[in-house]
Amino acid sequence: MSLELFKLDGRVALITGGAQGLGLVMAKALAGAGASVAVTSRERSKAEKAAAVIGESSGQRAIGIAADVTDTGQVNSMVQTVIDEFGRIDILINNAGINIRKPVEEFEDEQWDQVQNTNLKAPFICSRAVARQMKQQRYGRVINVSSMLGSVALPERSAYCSSKGGLLQLTKVLALEWAPYNITVNALSPGPIATELNTVVMNNPEVNNTFLQNIALGRWGEPEEIAGAVIFLASGASSFMTGSSLVIDGGWTAK
Repeated sequence: MSLELFKLDGRVALITGGAQGLGLVMAKALAGAGASVAVTSRERSKAEKAAAVIGESSGQRAIGIAADVTDTGQVNSMVQTVIDEFGRIDILINNAGINIRKPVEEFEDEQWDQVQNTNLKAPFICSRAVARQMKQQRYGRVINVSSMLGSVALPERSAYCSSKGGLLQLTKVLALEWAPYNITVNALSPGPIATELNTVVMNNPEVNNTFLQNIALGRWGEPEEIAGAVIFLASGASSFMTGSSLVIDGGWTAK
């Protein structure tokens, strides 16, 4: 197989929550493969700072956009900004996400809604917003960042697990609806990755040890270890893959 299949020269990618964590890793990876990128954050300064770092490290055009991806009006404006700036959107990565950990009976309605809106409703809104343009050009790659916890569960993650499981189902529906337009829709399902979102777990010796016992490779994954997978899903190398989930969990779900 030629490595040309993995190149993204001339492609334009939009990554929500791309100013930090896994989102920033993915944005850097796509830019490194040749794509122009737009990253979003609720805070304009964070988005613009990340874009500057991406542009400097890759030599590709990169812009930062402030947007609340749970708000339809802001999402539509975000998508139009990218189209105005680059002329098209080829790749959408729905990465923005949050986690609130607590027992079910302690969850407040507002907290439940916050997790569901960010992790499940936002990917729906963003995917819907790019659909018209991707259909017109008869090309698109939509990547929904789910989690291994969309398939297996842990205590005190009721909102997170249900939102990520729902995202896997949304991925399948969009894949079926958009296949006639040459738009593929897949999920990336990371497991225990050493990101800011998991700091609270890693800093608790007892809980951290429990996690390590469940990881076949015996360690937390590094954020950079998802770079190859996201390039694969965003490129021509995955052209016959849609409606699927690529799990990167160090072997957790193999048990």
